[in-house]
Amino acid sequence: MAVPARTCGASRPGPARTALPWPGRGPRPGPGARRPPSGPPRPLLLLLPPLLLLPLFAAPGASAYSFPQQHTMQHWARRLEQEIDGVMRIFGGVQQLREIYKDNRNLFEVQENEPQKLVEKVAGDIESLLDRKVQALKRLADAAENFQKAHRWQDNIKEEDILYYDAKADAELDDPESEDVERGSKASTLRLDFVEDSNFKNKVNYSYTAVQIPTDIYKGSTVILNELNWTEALENVFIENRRQDPTLLWQVFGSATGVTRYYPATPWRAPKKIDLYDVRRRPWYIQGASSPKDMVIIVDVSGSVSGLTLKLMKTSVCEMLDTLSDDDYVNVASSNITRANCNKMIMMFTDGGEDRVQDVFEKYNWPNRTVRVFTFSVGQHNYDVTPLQWMACANKGYYFEIPSIGAIRINTQEYLDVLGRPMVLAGKEAKQVQWTNVYEDALGLGLVVTGTLPVFNLTQDGPGEKKNQLILGVMGIDVALNDIKRLTPNYTLGANGYVFAIDLNGYVLLHPNLKPQVSQGGGQEEGKLYRMGTPDFLPCLPQTTNFREPVTLDFLDAELEDENKEEIRRSMIDGNKGHKQIRTLVKSLDERYVDEVMRNYTWVPIRSTNYSLGLVLPPYSTFYLQANLSDQILQVKLPISKLKDFEFLLPSSFESEGHVFIAPREYCKDLNASDNNTEFLKNFIELMEKVTPDSKQCNNFLLHNLILDTGITQQLVERVWRDQDLNTYSLLAVFAATDGGITRVFPNKAADDWTENPEPFNASFYRRSLDNHGYVFKPPHQDALLRPLELENDTVGILVSTAVELSLGGRTLRPAVVGVKLDLEAWAEKFKVLASNRTHQDQPQKQCGPSSHCEMDCEVNNEDLLCVLIDDGGFLVLSNQNHQWDQVGRFFSEVDANLMLALYNNSFYTRKESYDYQAACAPQPPGNLGAAPRGVFVPTIADFLNLAWWTSAAAWSLFQQLLYGLIYHSWFQADPAEAEGNPEARESSCVMKQTQYYFGSVNASYNAIIDCGNCSRLFHAQRLTNTNLLFVVAEKPLCSQCEGGRLLQKETHCPADGPEQCELVQRPRYRRGPHICFDYNATEDTSDCGRGASFPPSLGVLVSLQLLLLLGLPPRPQPQVHAHASRRV
Repeated sequence: MAVPARTCGASRPGPARTALPWPGRGPRPGPGARRPPSGPPRPLLLLLPPLLLLPLFAAPGASAYSFPQQHTMQHWARRLEQEIDGVMRIFGGVQQLREIYKDNRNLFEVQENEPQKLVEKVAGDIESLLDRKVQALKRLADAAENFQKAHRWQDNIKEEDILYYDAKADAELDDPESEDVERGSKASTLRLDFVEDSNFKNKVNYSYTAVQIPTDIYKGSTVILNELNWTEALENVFIENRRQDPTLLWQVFGSATGVTRYYPATPWRAPKKIDLYDVRRRPWYIQGASSPKDMVIIVDVSGSVSGLTLKLMKTSVCEMLDTLSDDDYVNVASSNITRANCNKMIMMFTDGGEDRVQDVFEKYNWPNRTVRVFTFSVGQHNYDVTPLQWMACANKGYYFEIPSIGAIRINTQEYLDVLGRPMVLAGKEAKQVQWTNVYEDALGLGLVVTGTLPVFNLTQDGPGEKKNQLILGVMGIDVALNDIKRLTPNYTLGANGYVFAIDLNGYVLLHPNLKPQVSQGGGQEEGKLYRMGTPDFLPCLPQTTNFREPVTLDFLDAELEDENKEEIRRSMIDGNKGHKQIRTLVKSLDERYVDEVMRNYTWVPIRSTNYSLGLVLPPYSTFYLQANLSDQILQVKLPISKLKDFEFLLPSSFESEGHVFIAPREYCKDLNASDNNTEFLKNFIELMEKVTPDSKQCNNFLLHNLILDTGITQQLVERVWRDQDLNTYSLLAVFAATDGGITRVFPNKAADDWTENPEPFNASFYRRSLDNHGYVFKPPHQDALLRPLELENDTVGILVSTAVELSLGGRTLRPAVVGVKLDLEAWAEKFKVLASNRTHQDQPQKQCGPSSHCEMDCEVNNEDLLCVLIDDGGFLVLSNQNHQWDQVGRFFSEVDANLMLALYNNSFYTRKESYDYQAACAPQPPGNLGAAPRGVFVPTIADFLNLAWWTSAAAWSLFQQLLYGLIYHSWFQADPAEAEGNPEARESSCVMKQTQYYFGSVNASYNAIIDCGNCSRLFHAQRLTNTNLLFVVAEKPLCSQCEGGRLLQKETHCPADGPEQCELVQRPRYRRGPHICFDYNATEDTSDCGRGASFPPSLGVLVSLQLLLLLGLPPRPQPQVHAHASRRV
């Protein structure tokens, strides 16, 4: 009996196709049919056992094709496996390379990485490095306290009495509108000469210090001049510190008055926009100026808070958050789930008119007053602020007034002086050196950590008077992150081994995935962003970096989180030692793939610091090769260029031996780096003409291993590649990459299209090959937003690579990766033949006669049958559809969403979601049509009837809004987009959601039906042995009724800045913070609590002043709309 071809409206012309019955069109599948897992509604998947896939015959006299049977498709899969394996055996040269290594056994030794010894040595080296900085810090802090104690205050001091180098002087002289230029106050400023210093990445002067004073602080005030006077004596201490330790970088004293004095002197890196730098808001100052904080912020949202007052409150809260460090906790709720258990405080922002609520304080906070209360009266109003003053004074806090936007920054940071009181009163006990988390240096050093030590005021008002309780400031010394990295082993750990360090909050100090976006040239320069952590800085997105923010990347966000890593993190935070072997997931370097791997974690604390150090090693990196070229090198006192094998690095040998890329490593101190590998190789060869093998300026381990691998890979060319015809097997290139830093590509012309990283340790194919057994396919990367591949001149290729595993004396290691580059178009044609009824390409295609029945195959029936190879990340590798060749490398859901969803639902793929907290995103432009008007307080009838209301702040606020509305008709309209030059409209830090797919638990070969009524599809899927490929054969869809959900793989922006925030609050990560807290001292004098005088202004006076201001204002320019972006002019 003939089975009718499936239909969807009109039938497709061409050979009739038979199909199995499915629900709604015939008998249901038998009890053996597999069902998909339960879940949200999606296309029904009916998994069919092999017995159901019987041959289906066409009616007599008519030709018909049936979907291929399972054993047929398994046969095709075996042919594909054999073809891939055959090519790799012939051209990859894995076995031959093993023999080459064994033949050259006398040229290298096998060394062992002993994790416990390694981490203990590195931890000791880091401890010694930081201890030298600690000693310098203590000398500075002691000297500063003594200098200030001996200083005699001068009420009549003048600017011309103080001579110092103003770091911003040059920039201000260039600005004709500068107030200092107008006042002619440069007479007291030194003019210095500077020399370039590579250690500081800056021009410096070692004979003087520099002074930076915030823009909003008057340099000529008595307080500032006295500060400059006594801090001048620090200059000699800075110089002496550098004499004792020439490796010292920036030495800085940040004063509580806002003055920064730093050494050595260098001009201030002024930004193109307004310079808002204030040392008191730097992460290192905040951490050193007080103990950890538990802060609750209360914001008044009553009806009277609107207009300008509301904007002031929002801005004030944001500025307040900038005064918190990594050790602090903040909440806007009634309680904290986790907390620092130190410096508990309430910050209340209101426009006034609050009750004292004395009974609440008496019950919960008195008599010890363990919770400080800071109150902020925001906006201009006539409320009685006495209750606010009382709350602050009665609870060891401080009262502040914020009448305008200019008062926000200073009044949201001065509470730190109050918190510093118990530290000052504690004396030496509180002189604890703390080390910050990683942040970007404002003077261009890049990423740094800073050791901090508070400086106390030791003066007394008179004999027998109380001890002073003011903090003078914080002393800091920077340590460049690169200096710490140099103490860690690198190339001996292999491509996938690494060292990392975290602090007591679980934030990473060192980690290969710590790649924050930093601005070129330092934290205050505008320009391109660069991802740090790679040998060559790669241009990223244009943006201005917010240099105030520390890099707070949690260890569990730097890696893919699991229970084992949570346990390791907790143990490290607690300062324990440990070792654990775990099976975990790791992202590929290009963040497109996820691999399940084995890793060994070993960790120890770094004594005398708040850091803990960890080492991660794959099992195959327990051993490594170390070249032993003494017979060739040390007996011959000639330049290295005269050594055997060096000639194969010369470009003159490339035509016969293949092109060589060398990893851009620091082989010698005098080697000039270059982003261009050809130029870097030229620099290397020129230096080797001068350097002898035993030169002390070179890293012998790197240099000797490079020369060893040059010879090893050349022998591979000689034994395998040179005599083979790559065109016979449609290969564009063959290649080998090694731990020693050599990547050899053959033939030489193939190097023109080689796009992989010349540093094997930073090449995705290299690292993935080490972690995976068998052959790893890597299609060219394609983004869905970019244009398809251009298949011209046969230059588009697919990399296939595999690791070379050596076993030497019972020790196993993987020192190299070899592979081939397939010609995409040629292998797509070969793929069709291998998945067909032909045995080879020259055999004629089998024809299906009028009375015969045939199975469909991937070649003859490519109009009706879709055949694809998809890799383990879900990316298309090969297809029998010619129109899909330019989509190779794309996520398969972008090619066939219906089929990819079916593969995922059948557990062929598993999804892993994570968040990238180091991303930079363009701002979302606000739309004028969908914007809501500004919030306006609407008075009730009772308010209008109440005479007191007319003299209240609410009435005044409403009156202000009405006046503005009359004059500026756009007051109730949405703001246009910000100007392009506005830094707030540029890219900013954001959180991106990443999704990767990897092979699931299904290894078997089976068939399934995607049931969509008349549009159902039958498909077969099977993993190819010893590869990372999935072979899929499916009926082509006839209509779009089967379209279900579409799986996404590309990064997406998280509007809420990451995972559900409330859920994270309920599941806080373990943090410990500093173990010492100074938040209470019985002798603290709390009489200075910000009491101020206020008077209720008359409504008439206020209205008159407001009208005068409004009448005196120039007309407001109307927004101008440009072609590319709206901007306010």
